[in-house]
Amino acid sequence: MTKKVAVILAGCGFMDGAEINEAVLSLLCIEQSGAEYQCFAPDSNQMHVVNHISGEPTEETRNVMVESARITRGNIKALTEANAADFDALIVPGGFGVAKNLSDFAIAGSDMKVQADFLALAQSFHHAGKPIGLICIAPTLAAAICGEGTQCTIGSDADTAAAISAMGGVHLECPVEEARIDTDKKLVTTPAYMLAGKVSEAYAGIKECVTAVMAMA
Repeated sequence: MTKKVAVILAGCGFMDGAEINEAVLSLLCIEQSGAEYQCFAPDSNQMHVVNHISGEPTEETRNVMVESARITRGNIKALTEANAADFDALIVPGGFGVAKNLSDFAIAGSDMKVQADFLALAQSFHHAGKPIGLICIAPTLAAAICGEGTQCTIGSDADTAAAISAMGGVHLECPVEEARIDTDKKLVTTPAYMLAGKVSEAYAGIKECVTAVMAMA
């Protein structure tokens, strides 16, 4: 039977949404594994909109799900429609939308709150013993999802690693082309563009992450 993966996106663009390369590479790797995917995103406004040329916030308002649909060629559903019972695994690409739209980590740091619908969904995967893959900045959510002592990586950034520790996680350093596996929690994480300088580098780690997730599914 074909395995099915739920993929959660947080907009479109690494400064205020999902990191586009990470999202596309994740979908490619899922297909390469022989599995199918369905993408979901919150049907709500982004924290803010950033001009990706200047790096400055704009006065625009954009919807997270509508923006995520740009990546998936319109194949997107509201996060509230996702049910862990329908899938074998969960994967969350990175981008600062994870820290702005799926949580408020970008503002609150280790005092962050996770978006309620996303947290409920992710925890339902964890409680059902279904594997989860978190990419780039998304491992900042690991302890909130899987509990204290969860092992994860964002690469080697000291400040983010310290925040993970403050939230009850255990940070493991990791080169860009590798992933780290917490076997007990069925969680796989990889740094991607926390370290990557090239698309090929991000691909190598994401491939490792997706492959490990699918092996546990």
